[in-house]
Amino acid sequence: MASWNKAENCVASGRRRLPSITALQVLLAVAERGSTSAAADGTSLSQSAVSKQLLALEDLIGSPAFVRTPRGMIPTEVGSIYIEQARTALKAMEDAALRVARLKPGPRVLRLQVPPIFGDRWLLPRFVQFTEKHPEIEVQFTTFVSPTQSEVPDGIFRFLSKPQQGEETHYLFGREVLLVSAPSYWEKAGWPQTIADLASGVMLEHPQTPLHWRHFAESHGEAGLEARHTTRFGYYTMVIRAALAGQGMALIPRGLMLDDLAAGRLANPSGFGYRSDYGYWFAKAQDIAPSASIQTFEKWLMAEAEGMRD
Repeated sequence: MASWNKAENCVASGRRRLPSITALQVLLAVAERGSTSAAADGTSLSQSAVSKQLLALEDLIGSPAFVRTPRGMIPTEVGSIYIEQARTALKAMEDAALRVARLKPGPRVLRLQVPPIFGDRWLLPRFVQFTEKHPEIEVQFTTFVSPTQSEVPDGIFRFLSKPQQGEETHYLFGREVLLVSAPSYWEKAGWPQTIADLASGVMLEHPQTPLHWRHFAESHGEAGLEARHTTRFGYYTMVIRAALAGQGMALIPRGLMLDDLAAGRLANPSGFGYRSDYGYWFAKAQDIAPSASIQTFEKWLMAEAEGMRD
């Protein structure tokens, strides 16, 4: 009986030492940003309030959470333990709040992770149709998920060669890739008739996007043929902008430039292109029950992509 009382007292003592949600948010913000002033910017609190929350937390746990140094605030061993568990606790609370929000009537939240180029060139120009048809759904966009981000997207657009394990995926488009540039470039370089004609021009590429001259040449049986000059950009958006400006040739999925081709801003001489292994897919986690919002969005999305399958 005495041992049971002792265990109960330990549990009660632990409960009394539980920090508040705000204190945990402050703890993570200071750990990620290195100072109370920077943490204030990320928590919508004043620096004074952040400092008070942190001091109260340290008093509660009976030990400093950080070592104050000229280079910033560095977590102590105790602080590191609380930081790790704070991430888990806050994620659990946010997940619970999201699940409850999905059960409530009224505005429904839909979180989508969208690559910038796909959003800019295809999704957003069409998205007004969805919002007009479904004003009850609140949509939030993100372009990536950081290691510390706890919100899980309802749906993710990916540029892949095949589906990833653990996800339910639907292919949209993107395998049909065309070699294009502005008409002004072709007028200057000469309208090509053969692959060799193209090789004498300037290629525009993004190293991390698997749409390169090498793949194009191999698909046409010219594995050893190289382009005379290649200009590389850090963002694929810049590749497309450079092609529109007539600075060279670019390999672009047809679905991303339908309007530019129709308006004559880009030209695809002699139909040059190839079929890539990569394309755009829409993915959902298999272990999370889909909300009514994601089901509504997915139905609209697949109807929009129906005429674009390649």
